[in-house]
Amino acid sequence: MDERELKELIGQVKARTLSRRRFVQLMVGLGLTAPMAAHMLASAGVAQAQVKWSFNPTKRGGGGILKTLWWQSPTLLNPHFANGTKDQDASRIFYEPLGSYDPDGNIIPVLAAEVPSLQNGLLGKDGLSVTWRLKKNVTWHDGKPFTADDVVFNWEYVMDPATAAVSVGQYRDIVRIDKLDSHTVKIVFKSPTPFWSSPFCGPYGQVIPKHLFQAYQGDKSREAPNNLKPVGTGPFRFVDFKPGDIVRAELNPNYHVPNRPFFDQLEMKGGGDAVSAARAVIQTGEFDYAWNMQVEDEILKRLEQGGKGRADIVAGGNIEHIQVNNTDPWTEADGERSSIKTKHPFLTDPAVRQALNVLVDRGSVQEQIYG
Repeated sequence: MDERELKELIGQVKARTLSRRRFVQLMVGLGLTAPMAAHMLASAGVAQAQVKWSFNPTKRGGGGILKTLWWQSPTLLNPHFANGTKDQDASRIFYEPLGSYDPDGNIIPVLAAEVPSLQNGLLGKDGLSVTWRLKKNVTWHDGKPFTADDVVFNWEYVMDPATAAVSVGQYRDIVRIDKLDSHTVKIVFKSPTPFWSSPFCGPYGQVIPKHLFQAYQGDKSREAPNNLKPVGTGPFRFVDFKPGDIVRAELNPNYHVPNRPFFDQLEMKGGGDAVSAARAVIQTGEFDYAWNMQVEDEILKRLEQGGKGRADIVAGGNIEHIQVNNTDPWTEADGERSSIKTKHPFLTDPAVRQALNVLVDRGSVQEQIYG
């Protein structure tokens, strides 16, 4: 697809001859994510679709305990050090981003009061800036107010090389963040960017409190007690965490979204494998929800027969892949392991990589997992 064809599709969405969802599906088919497709439309001046929730609770609490199962166990609860989705999801129980995404890539305000757009003047026409207005009724779980200072601090915290945050890639294009008032920030980018929401939306956009992490910015970042005992703004408050085993949380009575959360308690259990997790939810009903069921369709169908649950298949933009480390993790260069100055003793051999390529049974993966 060339630029002319892309502009034509965007024009069709504007003219309402092509649905927003169909446009997103086409872009996902090209290898983009739904949020990327949504950014294209937003930058072209296409208004966001209104999000419609299938469930709208009428009161806070009363739902009892929600028992979830991640067969890959979380090991820490700081989103900027998350070692994969398991840690991001565990952190998200407590921490929140400025915005999140619905299945069609629309941005949903979370800590933000509204979604920036060309229409409301918060998205720069030149693509060099975005202004976020923050909710004013938000407090951290310890009662301290959430303000623009927390947003600015998260960027400073992540961009400090000594902090060694894994989320740094999402923030590198920012030149500065201006605090316009106590609940408004303006983010300025190095160059025009269509992906202006990436730094503070989604899993890498979770905001941690300045008043608890400021003393641990830089080379003390891994020593922060709150890496394991989160104090966030989210719907649930921290109760207990056993790394590699279980996260326990309770309803936040001061949550800033009316009538939420529905559940009084939440447990996130880790461990096992995908098949046992699927069985614990679908067949026995021991748990209410399990994540990332990379299980053959045939097994899932058998578990559903006479079971207590069902598999819910949701399209997404994530790709499972194998990363080959061409550097040497056992040799230090300038005080750094896996330095770009070193070479892996055998993975740099093309014959070894070709052998790994042969070992991947693509046919079975396609038919039994993604088919």
